[in-house]
Amino acid sequence: MTPVLKKNRVRWETIAAIMAIACVIGPSPVVAVSPVSKEPDPVPMMTIPAGEFLMGNPEGKGRADEWPQRSVYLDAFAIDQVEVTNERYMGFVATTGHRNPPNPYGTGTLQSVKGIEQLPVVQTTWYDAKAYCSWAKKRLPTEAEWEKAARGTDGRLFPWGNEPATVKRANFDREWEEEKTLHPVGSLPDGDSPYGVKDMAGNAREWVSDWYDADYYKHAPDRNPQGPDKKGVVRSIRGGSWHSPLADITTSARGRGGFALQTHGTGFRCARGLEGEGQLK
Repeated sequence: MTPVLKKNRVRWETIAAIMAIACVIGPSPVVAVSPVSKEPDPVPMMTIPAGEFLMGNPEGKGRADEWPQRSVYLDAFAIDQVEVTNERYMGFVATTGHRNPPNPYGTGTLQSVKGIEQLPVVQTTWYDAKAYCSWAKKRLPTEAEWEKAARGTDGRLFPWGNEPATVKRANFDREWEEEKTLHPVGSLPDGDSPYGVKDMAGNAREWVSDWYDADYYKHAPDRNPQGPDKKGVVRSIRGGSWHSPLADITTSARGRGGFALQTHGTGFRCARGLEGEGQLK
């Protein structure tokens, strides 16, 4: 046998041996990937990019607790596009056994959402809002996050800009009319914020995570402020409600209430930090 033929014979014998081993072992197994668990609260969330924005008001404008205006840096985060609805909240109640909120349209607690599914849930305490957001694998936004989501980076007076509020932009300055008072969430697109977040002026005012301190802006950090360290009984509320006057639905207006407060005009939405950011997750 010539050297060339001998070399080719060795090569083919080697290939045959490898194929024989492969047949014994069989093909590589397919690894089953567990499906991603469904979000408990699969509502659209809007991404607010990292960066600075103007928070508060210059002295002499707005109210004293909005002073001074300052540039604040926030890490990127996401926030619910709309306020939590009756339908979503009652799903949380059914899943967790959390207490039903009082029924703003009758007596007792809210038992049915028929006809009011897409209205924002109200009569929720700060504790209720916090519990819901935790269940949804989210959290309440900080006061700074809420304001940036509402006004963007240019210091605008309202979510839509500096033009006057109209009934096509905000649900405000009204008297209670049962189920006709609150608007279905997201039904006033002319009032959207620069990031596409809806109903940030009027409809239901919203709990945020911060304790309230009228002087906080005077000494607050300029990077990812989380609210005052002091404990108390009063939390910040933002955005104004269906009953609020014009001055209370601006992007910088600050409200407050005891964390057990329940009113026909107080609801909430949730937020979430983004992966890789140093902010609260």
